[in-house]
Amino acid sequence: MIVGITGTFAAGKDAVAEYLEEKGFEHFSLGHEIVDVAKERGIEPTRDNLRILGNALREEHGSDYLPKRVLEKSTKENVAIAGIRQPGEIEYLRNKPDFILIAVDAPIELRFERMKDRAREGDPQTIEELAEKEKKEMESEGKNVQKIHECMELADYKIVNNGTFEDLHKEVDNAIKGLRQETA
Repeated sequence: MIVGITGTFAAGKDAVAEYLEEKGFEHFSLGHEIVDVAKERGIEPTRDNLRILGNALREEHGSDYLPKRVLEKSTKENVAIAGIRQPGEIEYLRNKPDFILIAVDAPIELRFERMKDRAREGDPQTIEELAEKEKKEMESEGKNVQKIHECMELADYKIVNNGTFEDLHKEVDNAIKGLRQETA
């Protein structure tokens, strides 16, 4: 089974993938793949540089480049892929057996608080900056660029992550259970 995870900034995509990892899934992040390429190319891994590089990689190699790259590294049958940001990535993964796409969202105020708590370098420092950066990633122009809003619309299961980790885990379990029932 392949579980793809898309969603807004600090909504809990990594929390979903980490939970699946606890359940035996192999966890990959398309964002981490872009960071690896940035390091190889000597590019400073700021959020804006990574967005530009990710778009360039999709333009150079096709929109399926990043998911192909992680699946080639995969050693397990069950895989969680966080950070899906482009509809072409979903299209590629939909051709794999037992694929499900989960979209994760939360109110912007809560996501901003989470972002402040995690204190990642390069994260927006104001809620206005968060909204502005997010807008660039939600609906960009072009074929192989990030379109998170469109990815979220393509999701098989949507989670509003505004509760506890236990609530989030229950939602993930429901999504997985639903897919297994559909394919049985």
